[in-house]
Amino acid sequence: MQLPPKVTPRAFARLAEIGAGADGKALRVAVEGGGCSGFQYDIRLDAPSEDDLVLEGEGESVVVDSVSLPFLAGATIDFTEELIGARFTIDNPNATASCGCGTSFSI
Repeated sequence: MQLPPKVTPRAFARLAEIGAGADGKALRVAVEGGGCSGFQYDIRLDAPSEDDLVLEGEGESVVVDSVSLPFLAGATIDFTEELIGARFTIDNPNATASCGCGTSFSI
């Protein structure tokens, strides 16, 4: 059995700040083909679906669809604020290489 992704308290706190749960939305983290390294992350606010893995904290939810789940096994979903901007990030132990922007990776 694969380890599910983890979500940091900082990521849940950011979702609470923007009121995602109050709007019936969750942070959807998905993996799609494409990007400069072969796969890319699709991170957006979306309504949960029936086949999603739901990770909950601070009254907020992060969802991962069943197709993306194997690519995100053991990953950590976080929120960072840097000089270049604030964004949700993914530390993925399955990725063997990633691009400079951190939105695409290869396995």
